[in-house]
Amino acid sequence: MSLSNVFGIAGSAMNAQTIRLNTTASNLANAESVSSSLDETYRARKPVFAVQQVDPLAEPDNIDGMAAGQGVQVLGIVESDAQLRQEYNPAHPMADEQGYVYYPNVNVVEEMADMISASRSFQINTEIMNTAKQMLQQTIRLGQQ
Repeated sequence: MSLSNVFGIAGSAMNAQTIRLNTTASNLANAESVSSSLDETYRARKPVFAVQQVDPLAEPDNIDGMAAGQGVQVLGIVESDAQLRQEYNPAHPMADEQGYVYYPNVNVVEEMADMISASRSFQINTEIMNTAKQMLQQTIRLGQQ
């Protein structure tokens, strides 16, 4: 792998972490939203990532038997199938016929931990890009002497 590939790999990882941060922010923003039916209630969302391959027919080149990846690919965003919170509150204006209101299946503590993890991953990839840039600059300076 050449040093210039580092920028593409780190850039794709930063893009993936941005999507992860956006879905986490959406989950936190909707954590306390109320609905009068199960079908209309917000469900937590999570991005699904995969290794982005340059050549799907590439030969394995490491001890794991996998070809080297060339970044992170976002396959999509899925909704959680965890159970929604149901609360009996017949006085609530959003209560259904039986007096229940429904809350999303968002775990705020888990979302905050996910946000910290995504933020740190983004920071690490920024540092990787800065280090690669400095190495390339040093290489250019060596060639000028």
